Amino acid sequence: MTLLSVLAASVLLAVLGPAAEAQAASSCAGRNVRTFTFSTGSVKVYKAGNYLCALTVPRKRGGRRPMMISLQVRGFEPVVDKGRFARHAGPVRAYVGHRTVRIKGSVGRGSYDSHGWRRF
Repeated sequence: MTLLSVLAASVLLAVLGPAAEAQAASSCAGRNVRTFTFSTGSVKVYKAGNYLCALTVPRKRGGRRPMMISLQVRGFEPVVDKGRFARHAGPVRAYVGHRTVRIKGSVGRGSYDSHGWRRF
C-alpha cells in the first residue's frame, strides 16, 4: 500500500469508528454460530467477541469458479470478497457489536441471501 492509501484508511477509521474496521480476514477465528446451505455450497458464520466472520465454501471440490461472500452490518457498507476461487470466498470480517447483519453468498449459479437483517 502506498503512503497515501494508508493515510486515507486511517482517516476513514477515525471518522467512522469501529464498524469501519470491517476487512477481509486471513481466517475466521471464534466459534461457528451458523451454517447456511444452498444448492452449490454453504455460507459459514463465526463469532468471536463482537466480531462476525463469514466465508462461502463450495459443495464439491473442483477448479476455479465464481464465488462471493458479503457481510453487511446494518447502517454500513457491505464487506465483499468476490472472484474466481477454488476453495472458498472470503473470509470477510466485521465489527457488529449489537447490530443486525445481512449475509449473502454464492458459488456458481447457486446462492444464499438472508433476505433481511439477522442478529447473531
